Amino acid sequence: MTTTRAVRGVFASEPTLEGAGVQLRRAFGFGREKLFDPFLMLDDFRCENPDQYRAGFPWHPHRGIETITYVIDGQVQHSDSLGNEGRIGAGDVQWMTAGSGVVHQEMPVGDTAGRMGGFQLWANLPATHKMIDPRYSGIPSDEIPSVVTPEYSARVICGEVDGVEGPVRDIISGPEYLDVTVLPGRSWSHPTTPGHTVFAYLFEGSACFGPEGAETVCAEGGTVILFADGDEVCLRAGKDSARFLLISGAPLGEPIAWGGPIVMNTREELERAFDEYRHGTFVKVGTHPES
Repeated sequence: MTTTRAVRGVFASEPTLEGAGVQLRRAFGFGREKLFDPFLMLDDFRCENPDQYRAGFPWHPHRGIETITYVIDGQVQHSDSLGNEGRIGAGDVQWMTAGSGVVHQEMPVGDTAGRMGGFQLWANLPATHKMIDPRYSGIPSDEIPSVVTPEYSARVICGEVDGVEGPVRDIISGPEYLDVTVLPGRSWSHPTTPGHTVFAYLFEGSACFGPEGAETVCAEGGTVILFADGDEVCLRAGKDSARFLLISGAPLGEPIAWGGPIVMNTREELERAFDEYRHGTFVKVGTHPES
């Protein structure tokens, strides 16, 4: 018998200032990392005013995590200590495994109308993989398949929908990352792996989530819906189309020592990482960029 996941929690995204002065909305972050394990943070950086994002995210370090950037408007110019450079544009994804250490910068570039938009998700790495060699993967929009039906459409970045598999594979936490639009008044259900953490970030429209009846929870755009355990998620869109990210992954259940852009398992590991950064020995692979 299939068990529909109930709604465990609903969280409104909050205005946050990050980088060199980028105004964004944080869907969840520090303080809720155990709830969303293995995910640490999700930022929504959609904006129409270049003054609120052009300062970007200058050179900064990462260790012990993966960052997943999904652009829907404009571009992000990227450079890192592995020697990677380039831009990801509308519909593109950048999946970076920081591992033992990467120093990088991400600089937003608006489209012709000045719009810039997308999301960055942080996923934790298990203790066994905290210090693996970094790797970087850019997935262009035309390599991300879509499933389109009379009820919904889904871009499959990672995972599978109706037999269509996304291009991102071999990720440690076995994640799923979908960009789903459900048409007004239509329903959508999707199988999930029991025991995995599953959440939706509703960023356009409105929808009601969970089993039919008293347990159904309705939400508006800019809201995170965290699900309880079960075999599937179900929802019904409101009077407008509901567009959301559906993300899932296997929880790690490990201690978390989090300091800004670095996430380790112990305070000693965290202090060592920052000490190495101060002394120029942080990056184990590639070349540290000039400051």
